[in-house]
Amino acid sequence: MSLAAKDAASAHSSVLDPKYHGATNKSRTDAADLTVSSIDTSKEMIIRGRVYDVSDFIKRHPGGSIIKLSLGSDATDAYNNFHIRSKKADKMLRALPSRPVADGFARDALSADFEALRAQLEAEGYFEPNLWHVAYRVAEVVAMYWAGIRLIWAGYWFLGAIVAGIAQGRCGWLQHEGGHYSLTGNIKLDRHMQMIIYGLGCGMSGCYWRNQHNKHHATPQKLGADPDLQTMPLVAFHGLIGAKARGAGKSWLAWQAPLFFGGVITTLVSFGWQFVQHPKHALRVGNQLELGYMALRYALWYAAFGHLGLGGAFRLYAFYVAVGGTYIFTNFAVSHTHKDVVPHDKHISWTLYSANHTTNQSNTPLVNWWMAYLNFQIEHHLFPSMPQYNHPKICGRVKQLFEKHGVEYDVRTYAKSMRDTYVNLLAVGNASHSLHQRNEGLTTRESAAVRVTGH
Repeated sequence: MSLAAKDAASAHSSVLDPKYHGATNKSRTDAADLTVSSIDTSKEMIIRGRVYDVSDFIKRHPGGSIIKLSLGSDATDAYNNFHIRSKKADKMLRALPSRPVADGFARDALSADFEALRAQLEAEGYFEPNLWHVAYRVAEVVAMYWAGIRLIWAGYWFLGAIVAGIAQGRCGWLQHEGGHYSLTGNIKLDRHMQMIIYGLGCGMSGCYWRNQHNKHHATPQKLGADPDLQTMPLVAFHGLIGAKARGAGKSWLAWQAPLFFGGVITTLVSFGWQFVQHPKHALRVGNQLELGYMALRYALWYAAFGHLGLGGAFRLYAFYVAVGGTYIFTNFAVSHTHKDVVPHDKHISWTLYSANHTTNQSNTPLVNWWMAYLNFQIEHHLFPSMPQYNHPKICGRVKQLFEKHGVEYDVRTYAKSMRDTYVNLLAVGNASHSLHQRNEGLTTRESAAVRVTGH
């Protein structure tokens, strides 16, 4: 890093305790705690220069409890990027009790420049969906599913199940766009498209996905807040989380790297989501439409492969789900899991969440297709409502913003990201691993605190 970059980085002066470091993370931009001491951290937040009391609104918030994650902080960037297509949100915001922010409060320079960039990109049309691109993506997964089914019917069950499994994974990428309302830009239509694509294509609930995934976007890699870190007992992505394992759980984590990349853990997660978590949520909230789409998926599968008998159809289904789950979960893991985690009681800026706790994979045609443009994870976390195919067009401007403020723009090759993810899983699961020694600052007392608080 140049001297000028180091001077710029000094503005972010809060050094992260080494126990929160990711096992393979070699550099980071120190991020100041942006908790605002002049407001009531139990019920207030700052949005666009005003302090809002949300105490009576939390239970009515359409997005659920995610709003609690911004209490005590400047939530301007989170608000702008989650509600870019919602006029209803601005109407609700105006109805809340508020007051001007106290004298002396100012946004940091990086956040101010990020907001200026977001406004420029919006004015230039980068948030506008392309319906032709959406039509191509939908046609692609339908064609892949049909090809997989025809191959199985022709006797090539192994190859057919792999093709269908990749199609399931690509339905996961596509519903992800729907959940961010970047398929058509119409919130109601995108929600329904997500329900169809996720319910039929993956056997899962779009409603539950939005509930969990938006929390991840609000606070990526934050202990006690990001659901993507709440993965025990199947897998632990950080030493502070792995420290909670006991007995057989520790033995399991010792083998988690080959179990994860070998498809065992990803398959268990897939079945847990399909048969427990997602239908349970849909039942709890009474979402009959989603339950119907999930049920139709199994009916269609049996209609296509019932001639194999119940056992044969299920074995084929299990293999197909294993392929799809391994494809999508390993590709999701490479972008965050080996990076630093954030203490549960610390607020950092929206931009530094993306910079410090996310990594991109190489911009190549194959990787762009394979990861459905989510190899641009930095851009996706900065602008979650932007259609993902636009990320390659703006990545240079994001890099310039980061360089101006001395912030690392982390891009790794696809192979290195996979290796780093694997090594991180090894380090977390094995206390004797050399990389795991970075987390030896965690004392016995702190380990107990982690177990008790869940942080």
